[in-house]
Formats: sequence, structure tokens, C-alpha cells
Amino acid sequence: MSGSKPAAMRLAALSCLLTLATASSPALGDPASRGPELVRAEHGRVVAHWTPERRAAAAPRDLVLDPRGQAYLRRPDGTLEPYGRGGVESGGGATPNAKPGGGGGDTTFPAVSGMNPADGQTIGASHTFSAKVTDAGGLRSVSFSIQKSGGRAQSFAASSAGSDVWTASLSGFTDGPWSWWVVARDTAGNTTTTAPVSFTVSTSGGGSGGGGSGDTVTNADWDKGNPVQTAVGRIFFEMPSNARRTRWAGYVCSGTVTQDGTTGRSVILTAAHCVYDDANKAFARNVLFIPNQDATTGTGTDRDCSNDPLGCWTPTFGVVDVNWTTRTFPDNIPWDYAAYVVPDVGAHSGNGSGGALDGAVSSLPVSFVEPFFDDGTVGATSSDFTYAIGYSYSDDPNLMYCAEDMTTEGTANWWLPSCGLSGGSSGGLWDQDGSIVSVNSWGYTTSPGMAGPKLNGSSASCVYSEAKTVPFGTVPTTAGDAGVKATCPQ
Repeated sequence: MSGSKPAAMRLAALSCLLTLATASSPALGDPASRGPELVRAEHGRVVAHWTPERRAAAAPRDLVLDPRGQAYLRRPDGTLEPYGRGGVESGGGATPNAKPGGGGGDTTFPAVSGMNPADGQTIGASHTFSAKVTDAGGLRSVSFSIQKSGGRAQSFAASSAGSDVWTASLSGFTDGPWSWWVVARDTAGNTTTTAPVSFTVSTSGGGSGGGGSGDTVTNADWDKGNPVQTAVGRIFFEMPSNARRTRWAGYVCSGTVTQDGTTGRSVILTAAHCVYDDANKAFARNVLFIPNQDATTGTGTDRDCSNDPLGCWTPTFGVVDVNWTTRTFPDNIPWDYAAYVVPDVGAHSGNGSGGALDGAVSSLPVSFVEPFFDDGTVGATSSDFTYAIGYSYSDDPNLMYCAEDMTTEGTANWWLPSCGLSGGSSGGLWDQDGSIVSVNSWGYTTSPGMAGPKLNGSSASCVYSEAKTVPFGTVPTTAGDAGVKATCPQ
């Protein structure tokens, strides 16, 4: 339990040793010395890269753990791709509670009945979804797909509650019309997908701005303005789909412009899994940062910098702790913090004043001292009340947030147990009393909640220091190598 903030950790004063990624091509020169036109040319190439087709195919970099501690990358349709070990499990993954049974010549499809909520029912911000699913040969998996009208569907694994009833307790619903359906697959591979069932969400009389109880907010539009509004942005990037880097896939995350106190560059704080692919061992490429995309005049996320109020910026390189790179999620969970570095010249296009990113948008301080947690007082007036903010893929292009009293999850993570932010919010800030105290990191497959790495008592201040000081000209530029692996005191 913490009731006060101690003096700054001595780690903030320690310097780092660097292990720079190698590359066969020459490194970029310092933008200040080689002229903005070369940086601008690279910026133009990255912006042009994000065609509408590539933008539409970009998926959240959403890392989750199942109840067994197995790691997955959750896709937009809810399917779970085992992370770092290959293969795909659909419908929320293999359900540990699935009934045994064999395939053989079974051609009978699972039967689904008793869906709750039923057609036309009204629920609150939280609800336990359930359905009776039967199959004589045994069920392999059952999942519930949930979709708000006009939004994207998300899929959640259901668990057996006995007597052929399958359930999933979900939260974070916002007011309006919704629908849901059941996907059930038996051991023979026969799959039943029910017709969508319509229901309505009304949070009046319970919760605040997106559900929960009391002052808890599980998932709501950010309505508190600056400095968060313009400091937070969406990050587009690509990471390799194999270790040979012959195939690349597009992803989206979130990040926050910080008060770094430097000239010649701006520093965006985000999650390490949005900067470095720890499975295929490569830095991201074609990175594009779009602040305040919530205020776009377009119909959603796109590459058109002219319809975003502040335009677009291209970071030159990223910085992560070397421990993130030598391990694979979830073994590297404690180091899921990172930074992108944006030069002041040539990195902007579209609306806004351009120039230095941190001069054109708001910025927030980063705190490396221990924040408040488990202070024994409940609600928005308590010292440990914390906001987690980011661009959830399912609510594109709105900036979303959750908020509640902060606690811990294990020894390496802070935890917001009711947070319902979805994929795409990864890397977004945790705000406590106006300072960044963590970033959105990971969640569980079958329950709400968001984990964030501890910036205090860790190497986070060292990583941040390297982002502020490493010369541009020392960082490789080949795809997959544009970054710094910082070896920091532990």
C-alpha cells in the first residue's frame, strides 16, 4: 500500500549502455545536419505507404493471456493466434472446459438455445451472457461475438457453467443498440453460428460514462479535453510475420507525446510490443503517428493527414529495453514500455503548424516515482484513481478511456480490474494526477481488466533517457533494425 510519493528513484540518474541493432546499410545522418529534405522524403514515403487497403488491413497489436498463462495475439474478429509458438485457435481459443469427444463420422451440428440476453432485452454496462449449447459428440469451443451498431464485432471465449450452459461475464458496454451471436464448434469440426440477437444497453442509474459502479468507468469516450486530447495519438506500423522478414503485417497502437525537455526531437511513450516484435526479433517499420485523430473530419482511421486536425508525424527510430528483445511475451512483461523518437524537421505533413511535434501538440510529464495504489479510499477523489486512455480499435476513431482505483497484478504490473478498453489502445497512457505512470500493456482472454508495467523501480527511466539523447546518426535504418536496444541497470 502506498500513501505518498517518495523521492525520485536513483535509476533516473543512472546512465545506460547501448546495444545498437546492426544493419548493412548506412545509418541516417542527424536531421539537423543533413537537411530536412531527406527526412521529408522518408516521411512522404511512409505516408504514401499507408494506402486505404493497408490501413483497413492493419490490426490491433493486442496481447492477451488465457487462464493458463498462455499468450495470444487477439485478432479483430476475436480469434486468438498463439503468440510466439505458431498456429491459430479460433473462437477465443481452445476452451479448457470443453467436453471430451471424438470426431469420426459426426455430421451433426451443435444446437444452441436459451440465449441471454434475449432478443429485445435491455442490459446495463455489465452482463453475464449465457447460452445452452449441446452436442452429442462433444464441444471443442464456444464463443460469443458482440457488436455495437455501426461498430466492429469482438469475440470472447465462453466457459462451461455445467448442464450444457456456457457463460461469459462482460463489461464496458455503452448506451445504444447492440447485437450478439454464438459460435459453437464440436470435436468433429462442425460449427454452428446463430443469427444475431438484438439487445439494448442503458447505463442510466448505474455507473458513470460507460459503466461500472460508483465512479468507475469501464469504456467511454474521452470528454475531458486537453492536454490528453492532443497529446495522445494513434500509431500505425508494420512488423514481420516471420523471422526472415520476408512478409510484413500492419498494426495499430496508441502513444503519448511527453515533456522530454530536449530540442531537436520529440519523444512518444508507448508499449514495447508496439515498437519491437519480440517473437520475430525486429523493430517496427513504416511508423506513422497521428495525434488527436478523434477530431478527424474523415469517416474513421485513414492515411489522409489532411483531414486530421494536427496532421501526421513519422518517428525515425524506437527504443526498448534489451530484456524485451531477448525474451518473448509473457516472459518479458516487466519491460513492456518503449519510446518512439520524432525529429523536429521534415517529419510532419497535413494540417497544423508542423515543426516540432511537442510544440504543435500538448505533452505530458512522465513520472518514475511510485504512484498511489490500494490507498483504501474508493472513488474519483482517492489518490489512486487512475485513467487509462487510448484509441480502441472497436470504437474507431474515438479516443476512449477507463478509470478506477489502481491496484497490482503480480509484482511487475499495475492493474485496473474493470477496464474494458479494446485492442488498439495498447501503449496509451495511464494518467494519475496529470502525470504518466504507466501504459496499456495486456489483458486476459476471458475477463475485463488492463495491466500496465511499473515505470518506477524499473529500467523505464533509462529507456526514456536514451530516447532523449541517442544521436540520430548512430541508429540503423534498414527495415527491422531501426531502433535501439538499451542495456540498463536492473
